[in-house]
Amino acid sequence: MIKHILVIIRRSNGDVLLASPLIQRLHEHYAGAEIDLLVNDDTLGIAKALPHVRQIHAYFYGWKKLPLWQRLRTEAGFIRKLFRQYDLAISLTTTDSSVLYALLFGRKSISAIDAEGRKSWWKQRLLDGAYQLDEGKPVILNNLQALALLGIPQGKVQLALQYTPQALANAQTKLQSLGVERFLIFHPSAQYDYKVYPEHLRYGLLEKLAGLGVSVVVTGAKTPLDLQIKASLPVLPNVHDLIGGTSLDEYIALSSLALAYVGGDTLNMHIAAAQGKRVFVIFGPTLLKLWSPWSNSLQRAASISQPVQTYGDITLFQADMPCVPCGQAGCDNRHGKSECLYRIDPAIISAEVKHWLEQQGLMDGEH
Repeated sequence: MIKHILVIIRRSNGDVLLASPLIQRLHEHYAGAEIDLLVNDDTLGIAKALPHVRQIHAYFYGWKKLPLWQRLRTEAGFIRKLFRQYDLAISLTTTDSSVLYALLFGRKSISAIDAEGRKSWWKQRLLDGAYQLDEGKPVILNNLQALALLGIPQGKVQLALQYTPQALANAQTKLQSLGVERFLIFHPSAQYDYKVYPEHLRYGLLEKLAGLGVSVVVTGAKTPLDLQIKASLPVLPNVHDLIGGTSLDEYIALSSLALAYVGGDTLNMHIAAAQGKRVFVIFGPTLLKLWSPWSNSLQRAASISQPVQTYGDITLFQADMPCVPCGQAGCDNRHGKSECLYRIDPAIISAEVKHWLEQQGLMDGEH
């Protein structure tokens, strides 16, 4: 009988959030089972936002910087603590260490593996179940492949997350101090600079959004990239700067209060989509089939590149270029410039936002 389950997700914030439908189905199928997570320490914030999670274990990147003997002792202690503590361990990450953790920590182990057989033969032999990642399928659906190996129907795929009551109270207090009621979120940053809409275009877009008669709250974290954007943020009417002004918990609460999300393809767009918000998202080189936001209402993501497309509550913008999307880290694949982002006209984005606001009766003078 399965009473204790460990889900291992050692990648980005987005990967962690997109595991929520798997956790939901495990929670529903194994009634009363306790579900724990193992994540990297830099994704603890979003891991805490996933429903139905009892405990979160963290792998700390700092361990790799320790002297060899100290690192081995630290990691051995970590393994000893969790060894065979779970009836079922599922790794959504294909790395050797993540697969080994699933094998060591679960009496039954399942993992994603890379399609390259030469790297994965030993994993297939040792694991109780394995599935190959499909690059033509959204990450959210790849994460659900483990269910078939367990004989569990996939069911409806619902991306979900939560926030604390204190975070909501804090977000409301921040909005009240700014005199903001109805507002759009404008999120200009991303984890990597090659995914960021260019400065002159994003500020042109911000200027157009500021003229729509609805407050615009600009959000971001405290990373060097976010703070660089903050330092050059133009002063505009109806625009309020909250870059670096919220915790992730508070941001999730803030997003739940917003009318819509306007910004890049980052964790924040997935948060807005999970909350059923109107999403206007700018995509550069990122692979659409893997990472486009999931529509809970339509039960699908985007699969075909188009300059402008709308599905459910999501409108997605891309450059009209034959190389889009390339899936690279910038045109040079070394975190350099992404030319495609320079080919997306802010006027097209603002026109879509304006049209939606008009449809909702939210333009200046109508609210």
